[in-house]
Amino acid sequence: MAVLTVEGARGGRLSVLVVDDSPFSRKLLERVLQGQPYDVAFAKDGQEALASISEFRPNIVITDWMLPDLSGPELCRKIRSESKSRYTYVILLTSKAEEENIVEGLAAGADDYLTKPCSVKELVARVGVGRRIIEMHREIQEKNDLLEAAARTDFLTGLPNRRAVEEYAAKQLGGAVRHQFPLWAILIDLDKFKMVNDQYGHLAGDEVLKRLAAILKKNTRTSDICGRLGGDEFILVVTHVPVGHITNLAERLRATFMLEEFTFGGQNLQMTASFGVGGFQHPERPEFRHLLARADAALYEAKTDGRVRAHSK
Repeated sequence: MAVLTVEGARGGRLSVLVVDDSPFSRKLLERVLQGQPYDVAFAKDGQEALASISEFRPNIVITDWMLPDLSGPELCRKIRSESKSRYTYVILLTSKAEEENIVEGLAAGADDYLTKPCSVKELVARVGVGRRIIEMHREIQEKNDLLEAAARTDFLTGLPNRRAVEEYAAKQLGGAVRHQFPLWAILIDLDKFKMVNDQYGHLAGDEVLKRLAAILKKNTRTSDICGRLGGDEFILVVTHVPVGHITNLAERLRATFMLEEFTFGGQNLQMTASFGVGGFQHPERPEFRHLLARADAALYEAKTDGRVRAHSK
């Protein structure tokens, strides 16, 4: 696979794959696209094109109708069936100008077609249309990604929200059951949080929540997850840690938070939090809600004596 690299006009590059078994046609298309803002690769037949699509991941494919192994429409169908994670704009080059052939190519998945021989200006213009369509798809995908991230993020603390934690934990729990490693859910609940909101206002309460969130985030491994379930309740999901270590982790987090100094309305205030741990170890096969129930029961006990409590089976 030959690749011609050209710097993009807007600081980025789109990739174009040209599929044609004619060396003359490939050279002609190379000259046409050389001055355009694309990375260009070439393939001589359908199978080479499919391999190039996996490796090169082109944004635009320009393919001849007649190839040694596949027809242009057959290649279009394979592109549509195999490239579902990202959109590929397909332009079909054909010497068959009959309406039924054009309809066949478009029905197979082609976005546009050109009748050979085509003018240089028309080819550049049609590829430009493909570029605009791909850029529009990119913008839509970026917005969708932002919306997806926002749907899984707590606005105030920036931590994952309940939905994100439960999705992550369900996957990890499946792995824990299969591969026989322990998994723990640590529930954290602020003590006397309502008093802070009532006496000093919700901005003061927000500050307490954000400070606790920062401590949890700083002390969470990249392989684990911490999040806010709602209100003043947080969660930390931890894997591959024995029960003795998990209670030590919770104690360390509790002590770290107690060292935080808050000043509201000219008064210094020390905040505390209660920690309840729920977990399992092989060979049990629980659901995540069972671990949350154990952690919640342990949290209730912790509220009564100020100590970290753990329930597991």
